[in-house]
Amino acid sequence: VQLVESGGGLVQPGGSLRLSCAASGFSFSSYVMNWSRQAPGKELELVASISSLGGITNYGDSMKGRFTMSRDNGKNTVYLQMNSLKPEDTAVYYCNARGRGGVYWGRGTQVTVSS
Repeated sequence: VQLVESGGGLVQPGGSLRLSCAASGFSFSSYVMNWSRQAPGKELELVASISSLGGITNYGDSMKGRFTMSRDNGKNTVYLQMNSLKPEDTAVYYCNARGRGGVYWGRGTQVTVSS
């Protein structure tokens, strides 16, 4: 099983980034997928989740209206479009998969929002 995040980097406040998470080794289309983040000195926080077929998405309160999660089951990939980024969005972003086989995590990608 592999989950590989990409797309992180340094962006100015108000900017945008698109994160991707490529999955392999499990039945991707049967799993709920999530993005979580952890900022230095803070607890892990759920950012967004998407149902197995993509019809239902949920977001943390501070992300609503700015972040959009989507998935392409044909490509075994989930995405997180992040707009209007703020310095407090700085964190390591992880994707994870939850399903019958268990819970799987990627290694994360760093997002830094700074001028």
